Amino acid sequence: MKKLLLATAAVALCAGGAFAEDIKMGISMGFTGPLESIAPPIASGAELAMKEVSDSGKLLGGDTVTPVRGDSTCVDAAAATATVERMVTSEGVKGIVGGMCSGETIASLTNVAVPNGVVMISPSATSPALSTIDDNGLFFRTSPSDARQGEVMTDIIMEHGIKSVAVTYTNNDYGKGLADSFAEAFKAKGGTVTIVAAHEDGKADYSAEVGALAAAGGDALVVAGYVDQGGSGILRGALDTGAFSTFVLPDGMVAATLEKNFGTELDGSFGQMPASEGEGKDMFVSLAKTAGFDGSSIYSAEAYDAAALMLLAMQAAKSTDPKVYKDKIMDVANAPGEKIMPGELAKGLELLAEGKDIDYVGATSVELIGAGESAGTFREIAIKDGKIETVKYR
Repeated sequence: MKKLLLATAAVALCAGGAFAEDIKMGISMGFTGPLESIAPPIASGAELAMKEVSDSGKLLGGDTVTPVRGDSTCVDAAAATATVERMVTSEGVKGIVGGMCSGETIASLTNVAVPNGVVMISPSATSPALSTIDDNGLFFRTSPSDARQGEVMTDIIMEHGIKSVAVTYTNNDYGKGLADSFAEAFKAKGGTVTIVAAHEDGKADYSAEVGALAAAGGDALVVAGYVDQGGSGILRGALDTGAFSTFVLPDGMVAATLEKNFGTELDGSFGQMPASEGEGKDMFVSLAKTAGFDGSSIYSAEAYDAAALMLLAMQAAKSTDPKVYKDKIMDVANAPGEKIMPGELAKGLELLAEGKDIDYVGATSVELIGAGESAGTFREIAIKDGKIETVKYR
């Protein structure tokens, strides 16, 4: 009998080990393309949360987490779809942090994630179209919609005493969505929009576009573009011709590249980007510094939160199946429950394993509303002495 019990115990131990899983998680980012300079810190943010959970040994009884990176290019829908298709069908990922830009996110979600029942949480795709897309409850985002950014940008411009603006936008879902939402909000508050004109990325010369914007006029130029592509081309053309001297810069234009390429030429310009402040953000930035990357980089904190939410939801659902754990994401993200901060994912996993509720605050004061998107806060910035400075959060 003793030998039988020992043998049974050995089998049980072997079985327990056999059930431990290496969970693959996708990270679909534009490592090449118009925002390639900001993609690495975003990916690092997601990987930081994955490593924290994996190292804890507390996910579903000891499961590990392995990140799988893929290049969405940010603007090529076909390339992004192929990348996510490979992640899902070949790598077997259980969730995806991504996409990065709105158009390729819509393509990947519609063509791959929804048909295959895979959860996607984007840290940076902000098109208002994603708020109402038919996603079968599989899509979430930790950044706010550009419908909200348009309103915030309007308030900031009005506070600068500017009553008329020209608008140029990169010709895709992100650019058009932001330009349209801003123009509507600005006009509703009594502002004048002299022109709303698209520009294409990848051109060597933007003199025609700048000429049309200059002819329309305005006290400032709103550039809803990409800092590593056409947005900077528009800035250079406008500065060189003297068409505009004050620029309003939304999230796609706010990066260290701006300081490097323009320096003091943009002094007096201003803008905004989704970002948060407070204890959670400070904790994340400290963790990121230890890990060797800049946690203050745009959307890096949102990526940490995106990965954390999926992994905590798996624990709450007791399943790595996206079709099952998707229903727990809103639960772990919002009250009631014990608050969980960056660096406390092990604590969150323990509480969930005990059947207790958590309220994941994370790095960006996470609160998911509506169809599963961030309520959002924004960092107002100004260019002074060639540097991007924080004015306040709103």
